[in-house]
Amino acid sequence: MLRYLVANIPVMQNFNKSRYAGQWYAVGKKDPDGLFLLDNIVANFNVDEDGITTATARGRVYIFKYWEVCADMRATFEDTSDPAKFKMKYWGVSALLQTGYDDHWVIDTDYDNYAVHYSCRKVHEVNGTCADSYSFIFSRHESGLRLEDQQIVSAKKHDICLAGKYRRVTHTPGQCENLTPIDSIPVPGPEDEAHQNI
Repeated sequence: MLRYLVANIPVMQNFNKSRYAGQWYAVGKKDPDGLFLLDNIVANFNVDEDGITTATARGRVYIFKYWEVCADMRATFEDTSDPAKFKMKYWGVSALLQTGYDDHWVIDTDYDNYAVHYSCRKVHEVNGTCADSYSFIFSRHESGLRLEDQQIVSAKKHDICLAGKYRRVTHTPGQCENLTPIDSIPVPGPEDEAHQNI
């Protein structure tokens, strides 16, 4: 039972956020509850000269259940006592997108090829397990993980108790450019919302 406690989840030792910076392609994801990016997910992490970490991300998502768009997100990171554990404040470039304040834990990475990310949004007060989590498998390569990295990543999925819960993330060149710009989507009024619930 102890290995399922959020507090016992192992993270990357001697994590170096400067080496982690740069572009990552999401090639696998475990979804949380609610709205979440679907595919074509690309994240860019930046560490400035003062050591402050920020990030941008883009991915395809459905807004109001039927508007297909590519969403642009922004985030700032707060350091904690563990170099591999951050608090992440995020928001959408459009007001239609979510805002939040989540954990961003780096479970493992070799910096040059793969990274395993984990976030628990809600911990059970009674037993310390996670009630709502999400996770990304990142690759530096749009084509996906190298064969030699797949076994390592699979083991890490077991370590965070999420084996078998991931979905593959595909990347289609040019797809975002062909979708409706998010700023042109009308905000539904009460009548529209009632219609959606019928």
